[in-house]
Amino acid sequence: MAKISPLMAIPGLVFAGFVGLALVGMFREDPNSLPSAREGQPAPPVVLDPFPGKEMFSDETLRDGNVKLVNYWASWCAPCRVEHPNLEALSKEGIPVYGINYKDQLANAEAFLDELGDPYAAIGRDEKGRMAIDWGLYGVPETYVVDGEGKIVLRFAGPVTQRVIEKTLRPAMEKAAGQ
Repeated sequence: MAKISPLMAIPGLVFAGFVGLALVGMFREDPNSLPSAREGQPAPPVVLDPFPGKEMFSDETLRDGNVKLVNYWASWCAPCRVEHPNLEALSKEGIPVYGINYKDQLANAEAFLDELGDPYAAIGRDEKGRMAIDWGLYGVPETYVVDGEGKIVLRFAGPVTQRVIEKTLRPAMEKAAGQ
């Protein structure tokens, strides 16, 4: 009788591991959302380059006692154009929206805001994407709900639509305001 090598079990174990990971992913609360390691933690330090002619924001701004949105965007990002009117509407409602221009050329970013309007209470530039790494950015656009103490309550990857505002952002902002 031939001896069976224990190494022959490895492919089956690897397959079982992949199946386990898939099941965990499928049975998350929202399997379509991208998880964020930053939710529930203090916002990472604000380390931005100035956006000429615009007010900058800082760590202190994120801890000013008010709920706010932090939005990563770029002029080359088509979904950023789609969400822009919704950010302007939120800003007009009095919700502070802080912008981070991500890996963009200044002239293009300025043209973007000149064309579509500037919904941002303050704005900075993350030219090299270093701050984005600390925030756990997957890509633009991404919007974070930050409570008055500077803690990230929610990270939303993708364009802010009316549906996202009503079903995701507003409940998170209300939760952050009630804490």
